[in-house]
Amino acid sequence: MSDRRRQNLHAIVIPLPLQGHLNPTVHLAIKLASKGFTITFINTESVHQSITSSSSEFSTSSDLFAEARNSGLDIRYTTVSDGLPVGFDRSLNHDQYMECLFHVFSAHVDEIVGNLVNRDPSIRCLIADSFHVWPLMISKKYKLVNISFWTEPALVLNLYYHMDLLKKNGHYDPLDKYDDAIDYIPGVGTIKPTDLMSYLQATNTNTISHRIIRKALFEDAKSADIIICNTIQELEPHTVSTLNKMQPFYAIGPIFPNQFTQKHVSTSLWCEIDCTRWLDSKPRGSVLYVSFGSYAHTSKHDLKEIAWGLLQSDVYFVWALRPDLVSSNDTNALPFGFEKQVKDKGLIVGWCNQKTVLSHPSVGGFMTHCGWNSILESIWYGIPLICFPLLTDQFTNRKLVVDDWKIGINLCERKKLVDREEVTKKVKELMMQEESNELRIEIKKVQRTLEDALATGGSSERNLDQFISQVIAKANQIK
Repeated sequence: MSDRRRQNLHAIVIPLPLQGHLNPTVHLAIKLASKGFTITFINTESVHQSITSSSSEFSTSSDLFAEARNSGLDIRYTTVSDGLPVGFDRSLNHDQYMECLFHVFSAHVDEIVGNLVNRDPSIRCLIADSFHVWPLMISKKYKLVNISFWTEPALVLNLYYHMDLLKKNGHYDPLDKYDDAIDYIPGVGTIKPTDLMSYLQATNTNTISHRIIRKALFEDAKSADIIICNTIQELEPHTVSTLNKMQPFYAIGPIFPNQFTQKHVSTSLWCEIDCTRWLDSKPRGSVLYVSFGSYAHTSKHDLKEIAWGLLQSDVYFVWALRPDLVSSNDTNALPFGFEKQVKDKGLIVGWCNQKTVLSHPSVGGFMTHCGWNSILESIWYGIPLICFPLLTDQFTNRKLVVDDWKIGINLCERKKLVDREEVTKKVKELMMQEESNELRIEIKKVQRTLEDALATGGSSERNLDQFISQVIAKANQIK
C-alpha cells in the first residue's frame, strides 16, 4: 500500500444519480481510498439533498464522507447541478430528466472537472458510471485515465455491446423473432428474447433511454481505458473472459460496504424505518421481505394483486413500499382496507435498510424486482428469491437467478398480468414447502462463491489489485 500511496493516485468519481448506481459507487470510493487512492467524489445536488433530508444524521450542508476522512481515508466531496432545480420531480418526469442528463449535465461536469484539475494536477483518472454519455470527451480534454464503472452483470453489458448482432438477426430494432433463441452472442450461452433487457425488447427504440444506451454503451464505453464491473468472475466466467478480450475488464464485485462504511456513510434517498423490533418477534426464517427497488414503477393492478396474494398466503412479510411505486401522483395505491386486514402478519413501511432486513434471522425469502444490488445482497445473506422484474436489466438478471444459478423462482411470466392466486402459490412455495430446499442449497453455494471472491487471494481481490496496477501504468503514460 505504501508504494501506491507514493503514487498519489487521485481519481474523480461520478456516479449515475440513481439509487441503484449510487450505492456501489460510494462503496467503490471507500474501497479505493482504503487501497491508497485520493478520491474526489462528485454527487449531484439533487441526490445530495435527498440523502441529507432523508437521514437524521445529516444537515443539508453535510459532507457524506466526513467520518471517512476522520478515519484516515482521503476522500473529498463536492456536488454539481444536473441541470434541473433541486425540487424538480425526477421520478414523475423521467424522460425530461434523462434528456437533461443526455444534453445538459455534461456542461456542468466539464466545468467542475476542469476547475478541479486546474487546482490539483495530482488528479490522474476519471471513474464514471458507464451510463454517462460524456466520460470519453471529458477524460480526453483533461488527459485523465478513462475508467468506466459498470454496476450491473457482465452479461448485460455484453448484450448491449452486441446490439448490432441482435439487430442483424432480427432480435432488436425491431424485435421480429420473439420465439427464436439467441445463440450467437460471443461469451453468452443460449438466451431467450424475453430475457433481454427491456430496452432491447421495446418496439420504439427512439426514446431518450435508447439514445443514452447507444451513446454511452455501444459507443463510449467501448473506448474506455478500463472497465471495472460489480460482478464475480466465477459466476460469469465466459462473459467476463469475452469482454476482457475486447478491452481491459475487471470483475471486482460484490462491491459491498465494509463495517465502517455501513455505519458512517449514508446513501439512502428515502427515509428508512427500523423494522428490527417487529422482525425480532417472528420465528426464524418465517418472514418474506418484499421490495421493488428505488426507481422502477409498477401498475396499480399488479400492486393490488400482489397485496391480496400476500394476505392469502398467510405468511409474515415486511413490505418496503415506497410512496411513488405506482406514480408520484398516486401515493396511496394499496387496496382500500388492506393495511387493517394485514394486522400483525405484515409490516408495511415506506423504506428500510435492506441489508439490515435481509441479514435478520427471521427473514427467509425475498420478493424482488431483480435489481442487481438486491440480488447480490440476497445472495450474500443466503436468501432465495421470488422474481418480479420491472425494467431494464432486471429481466436479464432474472435469467441468471432462475435459469443459471437456480436460486429463485418467477412470480409470473413476462408480459402476463399478475394474479393473486399465483402470488399466493409462489409465496407458499418459497416460504412453506419442501420445493424451496433445493433453492436454499444452491444459494448457499453461490453465497460461498461471493465470500471466496472477496477473501484474501480471491478473484475479486486479485482483480482489484491488477486494476490498480494498470491504472498507475496508464496514468504514467498519459502524463
